[in-house]
Amino acid sequence: MVKSFFQNKVAVISVAVIVIIGLMAVFAPFLTPYDAQRQDLVARLKAPGAEHLLGTDELGRDVFARMLYGARVSLLIAVIPTALAVFLGTILGIASAYYGKVADLIIMWFADVTLAFPGMLLAMAIMYSFGGSFLSVIISIIIMEWGSIARIVRSVTMSITENEYIQAARTMGVRKIVIVIKHILPNLVPTLIVLFTLNIPSSILSESALSFLGIGIQPPEVSLGLMINQSKALIFQKPWLALAPSLMIMILVLAFNYLGDALRDILDPKTKY
Repeated sequence: MVKSFFQNKVAVISVAVIVIIGLMAVFAPFLTPYDAQRQDLVARLKAPGAEHLLGTDELGRDVFARMLYGARVSLLIAVIPTALAVFLGTILGIASAYYGKVADLIIMWFADVTLAFPGMLLAMAIMYSFGGSFLSVIISIIIMEWGSIARIVRSVTMSITENEYIQAARTMGVRKIVIVIKHILPNLVPTLIVLFTLNIPSSILSESALSFLGIGIQPPEVSLGLMINQSKALIFQKPWLALAPSLMIMILVLAFNYLGDALRDILDPKTKY
């Protein structure tokens, strides 16, 4: 699998882009001398130049510094809730497929309820209920994503349980939890990797959209979506204010999408290189 990964140029380039942006976000204090929160009204709305690489906003804050710190927040909010949603969806999906019709009926009913609502509308309702904060965004994204993940895991688990070695283990009296850990989970790993990678872009876009609407990350915190929201009044006069965070969102989403597609091809046993 490792050899196939390095043979796939799209996967390698996508990982390189994600790692570079991640390192830039982590080491933001060393890449720019400016504080993302520091205001300098004398230097407000400066155009991109040698002093301020991407210019300054209406409060004189350095756009490049804010973009790096905003990428840090976006990556955290993308990775953490997606990982938790995959974890929750995996547990409930396996339980639904493997632990009887009652469990299947109850879990899939809750999944259908969450999937029945438009994702952004459901997230907005959660944000209005709990307020705009880092934790609220994480909760809303988990609730948005776990249902579809649980359905996919349920489908794959039902397919795996039809294999002869699972039937043989059942016949020999092996406990269900042992079968799940030793036989079902290892076979689910490729699917879970792809699900995790492909759900990160939607998490990034959801956080950006919520922050753009003013109900996500709140000042003085920095978010790419919040930066676009704060610059929309000057979109035609000072386009760099919205262009920089928008490009960062686009690059991150494309990188994770391409990585997810590449991993799906690499992990598919029917794919030939």
